[in-house]
Amino acid sequence: MSPPAVSLPTSCAPPFDDGKPTEIRTPTVRNYIRIAAPATIANLVCGFDILGLALEEPMDIMELERTDDPGLVIRHTDEYALPLSPEENVAGAALLALLQELQEPIGLQLTTTKHIKPGSGLGSSAASAAGAVVAANRLLGNPFPTPDLIRFAMNGEKVACGVKHADNITPCILGGITLIRAIHPLDIVPLEAPPLHVSVVHPQIEVRTSDARQILRKEVSLKQAIRQWGNIAGLIAGFLQKDYRLISRSLEDVIIEPVRSILIPGFAEVKSRCLEAGALGGGISGSGPSVFMLHETQTQAESTAAIMRDVYNRIGIDHKTYVTRVNTDGVKELP
Repeated sequence: MSPPAVSLPTSCAPPFDDGKPTEIRTPTVRNYIRIAAPATIANLVCGFDILGLALEEPMDIMELERTDDPGLVIRHTDEYALPLSPEENVAGAALLALLQELQEPIGLQLTTTKHIKPGSGLGSSAASAAGAVVAANRLLGNPFPTPDLIRFAMNGEKVACGVKHADNITPCILGGITLIRAIHPLDIVPLEAPPLHVSVVHPQIEVRTSDARQILRKEVSLKQAIRQWGNIAGLIAGFLQKDYRLISRSLEDVIIEPVRSILIPGFAEVKSRCLEAGALGGGISGSGPSVFMLHETQTQAESTAAIMRDVYNRIGIDHKTYVTRVNTDGVKELP
């Protein structure tokens, strides 16, 4: 049986039900916490804005500590020169939303070391926003349930691309594979799935999510919509039934990929060669430029990662590859 949905009709929605007995504890407020927030793959080919999964690699590292003076201070120890103003920073915007509802004069300092490159298509902004609110919630004694954390983190995505989408946020927080059935009200369905190994190539070019959205068609034909609905339903059924062949048949996108793939050099060759080598399927990770493939075994994932490196070495585009698995933990606390 798959886990229950997470519904958020109001900000007072019940906590995420993970099926475990409720343990009544006195909240523990701390002064410091260190967490790791995972990269994510959104869309999963046919599930534009509604499907996503978390990866075991790469991960951002975030440290959050309480300060004497009320307010929020943002620091970075990486090379990306992201905004330090909380209102302009994706993690800052998410934290401000949390603090506004907390309605207490709290002082926080957030220090981020990003290993998920912004603009990679691997949920960099989601990792920042989700990691920040999960860290703050634990630091402050868990005053908010999981659905509220998702809602707060979506404010960071709005800063990043102008849209409050949850397909990266939700798997980043919950881990595993998730379906966003609805945003208003928020309705999240965690999905069980068989073991999946993932190969990813990140060409070192940038595709801005906002730009990738601008080129999408605003209308699609009924024929395309029906085919896409069948693929989405088939993919979810394949996950739940642990049917690798059904998963493979359903990893097809007739609406988004044909448009966005023109922004990614080498995409067509990578995909065709990886499928020939035995990948279940794959496509653009989020808005790109990263490309991912799903597999039954790590050996297959390593084989397609080698194909990815070969393609981009020949094209002459710097790139980074990952051979990893689905992360079932989501944001996790570090020592």
